[in-house]
Amino acid sequence: MIKKIFAGIVLFGLMTVAIVQAMEKEEPRPKNDDRLTGLSVGLKAPDFELKNLKGETVKLSDYKGQKVMLNFWATWCPPCKAEMPDMQKFYTESGDNNAILAINIDPEYDVAGFAKELGLDFTILLDDQDKVNTAYKILTIPTTFFIDEDGIITHKHLSAMSIETMRKYSGL
Repeated sequence: MIKKIFAGIVLFGLMTVAIVQAMEKEEPRPKNDDRLTGLSVGLKAPDFELKNLKGETVKLSDYKGQKVMLNFWATWCPPCKAEMPDMQKFYTESGDNNAILAINIDPEYDVAGFAKELGLDFTILLDDQDKVNTAYKILTIPTTFFIDEDGIITHKHLSAMSIETMRKYSGL
């Protein structure tokens, strides 16, 4: 009789544990979660060399000592197109405090025409060999990294950003 009562208590306890664990929900990950696509916050941003729309060579290391917003995008990407006006406003208002390097991953399209149509005058770079896209482990666009004056990634954002988010991550 005592064995049956003891077995019942143990069985009840195990069922309770199983029910509680089944009811626990995993918290959703934030959009800038380091377990997601791209390099992790806290890493040194890999240097690179790409051509801008004028054919001039630009290196990330040219911006040492400045904050940089490094944005990966494509002309065919609706969220990328949606954030471009806010990126232009951010570029205009931040002046010399922040640089924007917008890395286009589909240079076979009319990137210059796209930039002209939207009135963009921040630096647009063409990753025609997919080297920088690969180095930064980009799987989704837009993806944006905020890099401090020492070249360290301080924030990462996946999806389109508002100007408020740009200000927040850049410290403006």
